[in-house]
Amino acid sequence: MDNQALIESFGDFKEEKNIDRTTLMAILEEALKIVLRKKYGSDEHFDIIVNPDKGDFQIFHNRIVVEDGMVENEGAEISLSDARKIEEDFEIGEEVIEEIAIADLGRRAVLSLRQNLMSKITEYDNANMYEKFKDLEGEIVNGEIHHIRKNRHVIILDDEQNEMLLLKDQQIPADFYKKGETIRAVVHEVNLKGSKPQIMLSRSSPMFLEKLFEQEIPEIFDGLITIKKVVRIPGEKAKVTVESYDDRIDPVGACVGMRGSRIHSIVRELRNENIDVINYTNNETLMIQRALSPAQINRIEIHPEKNQASVFVHPDEVSKAIGKNGYNVRLASQLVGMEIDIFRDIPHDEDVLLEEFANEIADWVIDTFKAIGLDTAKSILEQDKEDLAKRTDLDLETIDDVFEVLNREFED
Repeated sequence: MDNQALIESFGDFKEEKNIDRTTLMAILEEALKIVLRKKYGSDEHFDIIVNPDKGDFQIFHNRIVVEDGMVENEGAEISLSDARKIEEDFEIGEEVIEEIAIADLGRRAVLSLRQNLMSKITEYDNANMYEKFKDLEGEIVNGEIHHIRKNRHVIILDDEQNEMLLLKDQQIPADFYKKGETIRAVVHEVNLKGSKPQIMLSRSSPMFLEKLFEQEIPEIFDGLITIKKVVRIPGEKAKVTVESYDDRIDPVGACVGMRGSRIHSIVRELRNENIDVINYTNNETLMIQRALSPAQINRIEIHPEKNQASVFVHPDEVSKAIGKNGYNVRLASQLVGMEIDIFRDIPHDEDVLLEEFANEIADWVIDTFKAIGLDTAKSILEQDKEDLAKRTDLDLETIDDVFEVLNREFED
């Protein structure tokens, strides 16, 4: 194999890895040095000249002529008789500069060179890929679903056939994947597994929602509207606070669009995740009120020493404030950065339906009371506990617990 044939043998590999000729020749030079060091112990007495324009290279071996039988270092010395085979007029002490072909290094050296070249190209490709995706952390990428594993981990390939991984816990619960489909996700993190980059994607992170807003809302992309914070329960509910420094721009209206036209594509991408867009304010009380929308708030007490807020609402508004599965109050707490507790604000002369206490009293206990015609808090508190135990077959301990819950509400 001559020098040019070696270069051409890597043509397909070079194209596959998208490596330019200049870089390939630099990698080749380093691989040649490794082979020379392995064969001669050092590459000190060799000159390697690469020509990226022609895609060719030359190797020159520099040695000093010594008497026959006196060669101690084959890499640095050549016997007089061997030197005169190259040129007849060489004398002892002169320098011999001999060009050598790749084949002259021997079959084993050529195989080693090929292995080193492949290894170096792979190293370059991995390093290039790592840097590229490290710069893309927090950005949205598109890819085609290549493989779906049994544990629902999804392998995705981008346009350059780079492999990316979407783990199950980074997916939206309602996501359903088919091989060959195109998918969008945010680059969550890039790690090195050995020397190979591992590109981890996410569709469940708040950053994915934030970047979708940037893509779909021109005012956010242009910097006219700023996203202050994003919190979400993937596939269920999200809250996004936005702010505009231009009084002429309504940040919430711009994000939602006429009849929800702008936010609709985001909701669809997130599998119908309910998104509340909230106008940001530095006023903590007002921010809590907006974060708990659509519930109507009666009053708010903030306790800075506990990093906690007590929010009082009309009994009819409790379920709205708490939200399905507690999502609304949980996300509101994350949004404002403090724990929010919801309390019923009950006038002394007003009664409350038992259903309003469903988060504190078991449904079956409520149903037991309703079965004997007691469906409000005061209707139960007016009863004798022992009589209630006989009429409902509930134990006194359970009845005591119910009384404690109901009394606490009216005391508050």
